Amino acid sequence: MAKQFRIGDVVRIDGDVHAVLGSDVTWVVVRDGDDATLIDTGYPRDHDALLASLELLKVAPESVNAILITHAHNDHIGSAERLRAEYGIPVLMHPAEVPHARRDFLDQVSAGAVAANAWRPGVAAWGLRAVRNGGTAHVPVTEPQAFPAPGPLDLPGAPIPLHTPGHTAGHCAYLLPATGIVVAGDALSTGHPTSRVSGPQVLPAMFQKDLPSTLASLDVIAEADADILIPGHGPVHRGSPRAAVEAARERGAAF
Repeated sequence: MAKQFRIGDVVRIDGDVHAVLGSDVTWVVVRDGDDATLIDTGYPRDHDALLASLELLKVAPESVNAILITHAHNDHIGSAERLRAEYGIPVLMHPAEVPHARRDFLDQVSAGAVAANAWRPGVAAWGLRAVRNGGTAHVPVTEPQAFPAPGPLDLPGAPIPLHTPGHTAGHCAYLLPATGIVVAGDALSTGHPTSRVSGPQVLPAMFQKDLPSTLASLDVIAEADADILIPGHGPVHRGSPRAAVEAARERGAAF
C-alpha cells in the first residue's frame, strides 16, 4: 500500500520551494505565483499523494509548466505519463535519459540483485514496498522531451540542469539559483531504507549503472553555488554541497 498523504509530508524549504515526502522518495514543487515546476513524481502508487500535494500548495495540475525528471527509474517517473496525458504537461530530461524514459531499455536494479542482497538489513522490506508501490510496473513516458537549450530553463525557479551521470546515463540534478538549492535526485542521498547510515552518501552499488561515474559526478554537486540540498532519498541537507560530497566520499558506496 502506498504511503498515506499527510500535510506534514509537504516541507517548505525556502521561498516557494517545497519538498514532498512520498513512499521512500521525494519530489519537489517550485512555485512562481500560480505556475509551478515539478521535479520528479514519485512511484506510480504515489499519484494521489502527488495531486494532494499540489492541491495543498494551491497549484492546479494545469498550471504545472513542466515536469523535470532527474532520471527515469520508476520511483521518480511514476506519475509522469499520467500527468502528461491528462494535463498536457511536458516531461523534460537530459537527452541521454529520453530513451530510458520511453523504455527503449531499462537501467534499474534487477529483481535478482535485490534477492541476492535480501539478507542485508532493510533490503527485503524495501524491495517489497517498492513492488507494492509500482517499482516494477511498466510506466514509460511516451513523449519525453530533451531540454530545449543548454543553461537555465525558462520555467518557474529558472532551474539549471546539472548532468550527473552514473546512477543512470542521463541523470541530472537541478540547481535553483535564486534560492541556492540543489535538487540532487539520486546523485547524492542522505538516507535510504537499505542503508544503515544517515547523512550524505551514495546509494548502494547495486543501484548504480556505473559507480565510478557516479563518484566522479559528485564533483558537479560539490561545485554548485548552493547551501541546501534536496535528495531523492533522505532528509534535506542544509549546508555546503562540497562538505556533503566530502562526507559521502568518506563513506563510499555499500554493497
